[in-house]
Amino acid sequence: MSDPVYIVGLDIGTTKIACIVGEKMPNGKIEIRGYGKTESTGVKRGMVFNIEETVDAIKRAVAEASEQSKVEIKSVNVGIAGHHIKSLQHRGVLIRENADVEISDQELDKLRQDMYKIGVSPGEEIINVIPQEYIVDDEAGIRSPKGMVGNKIEANFHVIVGQTSAVKNIVKCIEHAGLEMENMILEPIASASAVLGKDEKEAGVAIVDIGGGTTDIAVFYDEIIYHTAVIPFGGNIITEDIRQGCSIIRKYAEEIKVKFGSAVAIENSEDEVVSIPGIHGREPKEISFKNLANIIQARLEEIFDLVNFEIQKVNSEHKLIAGIVLTGGGAMMKHIRQLAEFKTGLEVRLGYPNEYLANETAEDLASPLYSTGIGLVMEGIAKYEYDLRRGKLQDRSLRNELVLGGYVEEIENDNDNDVDDNNDNGDGEKTKKTSFSLGNIITTLSTFFKSDNID
Repeated sequence: MSDPVYIVGLDIGTTKIACIVGEKMPNGKIEIRGYGKTESTGVKRGMVFNIEETVDAIKRAVAEASEQSKVEIKSVNVGIAGHHIKSLQHRGVLIRENADVEISDQELDKLRQDMYKIGVSPGEEIINVIPQEYIVDDEAGIRSPKGMVGNKIEANFHVIVGQTSAVKNIVKCIEHAGLEMENMILEPIASASAVLGKDEKEAGVAIVDIGGGTTDIAVFYDEIIYHTAVIPFGGNIITEDIRQGCSIIRKYAEEIKVKFGSAVAIENSEDEVVSIPGIHGREPKEISFKNLANIIQARLEEIFDLVNFEIQKVNSEHKLIAGIVLTGGGAMMKHIRQLAEFKTGLEVRLGYPNEYLANETAEDLASPLYSTGIGLVMEGIAKYEYDLRRGKLQDRSLRNELVLGGYVEEIENDNDNDVDDNNDNGDGEKTKKTSFSLGNIITTLSTFFKSDNID
């Protein structure tokens, strides 16, 4: 019996930092072995602006997850979001030397890697490239052309672009926390893995993840990702609206939003009120539930107008039969589903990350609040299994060292390409040289390529 492989997801959010340790069970479900959560004070709208505070919060979340799971955490799968994220569509072309030879994985990898060379604005870089469909000799709609023959391969790609500085700041936080980066994954894609069903992706669906600092969107059709976007508004801006509109401090604004807030004002009465303690001996302040809901509804309507704008970029061509799935902490607002349906005209459901979790998993995590963290674990498992199938990993019996939270290939002394000729261990053997490259931490998102994954 092989030793278990634990995968760790690290969700660095605007309001919380969550670390989740998971293991894939024989039935395909994910067993959560432990988790830790701390308040996030160094992140704003999905971007790190205080390295020291973020590193401290990461350490505390990881330590809590490690203690609970009894697992030494060394590497993590990290999510990335923020208003700097944008996406574009691009087509790649590869003219083959021999049309009679079967199309190989290497050719498809080359076609994808070429997309990383396309021009982007200064200060930006390509975070990920996701194949949508292939065209072989003008025959379109091909999901996987491996094994086919032809003169020319074309492919439509979904290219995700972000700020270089934002990416580097996340990497710096991980390194300063004493961890290794296993994969960097766009957060709405991770959330989609946790809450969407295969049938929804096929029918056409948009996942809307309402976080503390941003609202992340990913649109799927025919099981292919067609569009991603990040709106720079989330739950925190609603709290700020309440703070200013009701003239109360932020602590109480957040508390009444969570406990008494509603997305639809007409569902509340003027007679229902909540009393807020006065500032420094002043008289308490009474706030009606209806007035509170009016403030919340106004901001959520603005957010859903922007969501609808992004969805219509795809919905005009591919109808989203499955509508919208709301997830994230903001999705827990009372009556939010009704407001989303009214503003978008689409069917809406709330997405909980419990479909892929084992029955023994703590009920605390079966909440929209943890969709991204659980999705990061699922994406990490999919990436591990993808590399295993491609031969990038070997079994322990073949001297492969598995590292908790991911993997590190054992040094092979006979591989001249992977050794540092200037680094001798004293016995005449060369040790493997390591260096950081963004290309090595970007997930291949194999969950979208019909492999035998968690579905």
